[in-house]
Amino acid sequence: MEEEPPSKSWSIHTRREITAKYEILERVGSGAYSDVYKARRRCDSTTVALKEVHDYQSAFREIEALQTLQNCPNVVLLHEYFWSDDEDAVLVLEYLPTDLAAVINSAKKDWEGGITVGEVKRWMLQILRGVDACHRNSIVHRDLKPSNLLISAEGILKIADFGQARILLAPGFLDDGAYDQFAEQPSSNQAAFPQSSETAYRLDGQFPQEHVEKSNEKGVAEPEDLRMCEFRNDGDEESVTHDGVASCLATCTTSDLEDPFHHSYSYEAEEGRVDENGALTSCVGTRWFRAPELLYGSTNYGLEVDLWSLGCIFGELLSLEPLFPGASDIDQLGKIFNVLGNLTEEAWPGCVRLPDYNIISFGKVEKSSGIETCLVNRSPDEILLVRKLLSYDPASRATTMELLHDKYLNEEPLPVPISDLRVPSKHGSPDEGSWNDYEGLESDSDFEDFGPSLVTGTKNGFSIRFS
Repeated sequence: MEEEPPSKSWSIHTRREITAKYEILERVGSGAYSDVYKARRRCDSTTVALKEVHDYQSAFREIEALQTLQNCPNVVLLHEYFWSDDEDAVLVLEYLPTDLAAVINSAKKDWEGGITVGEVKRWMLQILRGVDACHRNSIVHRDLKPSNLLISAEGILKIADFGQARILLAPGFLDDGAYDQFAEQPSSNQAAFPQSSETAYRLDGQFPQEHVEKSNEKGVAEPEDLRMCEFRNDGDEESVTHDGVASCLATCTTSDLEDPFHHSYSYEAEEGRVDENGALTSCVGTRWFRAPELLYGSTNYGLEVDLWSLGCIFGELLSLEPLFPGASDIDQLGKIFNVLGNLTEEAWPGCVRLPDYNIISFGKVEKSSGIETCLVNRSPDEILLVRKLLSYDPASRATTMELLHDKYLNEEPLPVPISDLRVPSKHGSPDEGSWNDYEGLESDSDFEDFGPSLVTGTKNGFSIRFS
């Protein structure tokens, strides 16, 4: 029985081109920028997820990233998408019934002995292969967390929710007008989708090779050109290319087609905007998994922000508790410092140049507790794996390729077969455990929760010191 249409005028239920092809069963997720519905494809009864995206930029980013990654086994599959001039984009995705958050919750509450080492390694391998596919295609996800790592009934893990993702470009191409500072509309070196007043776009097979070559000529960065990440590829290529990803960094591009995402309204939310020089925004990612450079306002970052998130995810997979469950950005930094020590020039040369480094300062942590206190009863190799990712200096964080070769993942006990993984039947509840998404700088206004503070004037305006 189909769900009663909500009152919103842009509701998916009013879209005849969609309801003619899909029977909408129920709404399974809802957020500030999208609603997700479970549906059945009428022609063959295949269960799919329909993601109605209410934000233009998020829709564009997700389609662009998923088109690039459409042949990656550990990235969610985009079947097709619907776009019209006066309606929200609707993405037709494969339906995956659960996620890594549910695995962690089930292990914590229901599974005697938690997650076995063999299971942990298999989950880690699948996550690494998915993120490695993103990074080899110059895509930074920017919102990796357990609830965005979806899992099939058979135990196959796939990265989802690319609404905050960006395809990184070579530094010389960021300030040449390729990006509109408000809308990020595609240039000739980005995906251009055929314009139509009301169209469904099928995604069948690889991108045409001529488009791939044309796009690479226009300046999409090869991984080694991404200055902030110094992406290293010094291992055996075939030994890590388990996901069958085509090594194309481009999305299907045609410069002579108009942008279907051009609307009469302007996108005004601060989330995800770029400045006139093409700088990235620091306000991305869910707080508990956000890298320190983002918490300090950096807009000059690369793939390494995903690597920090991986460290937080792996730590939670091993401990069944979030490593740094901050109640605000300031509290988040405090929790990180208590474990890893203060952020100093010794820990990360150049950190004093972070935009907010001299605006908010903390009392010195005399003795940090260390990662090992968060990972009680875990092996030295497991602690070392997490430590390799949770480095203050982004350039020192282990890459996905390096971790795929890490001895921990390649020694006894070996990763269990995917068929032996225990898979919960439902998604982890976003409300359970307060999966707080970033809602803006006002979330940090509640300073009284963090003890005495001293506000002093500086050349930048003011400084807040917490003791």
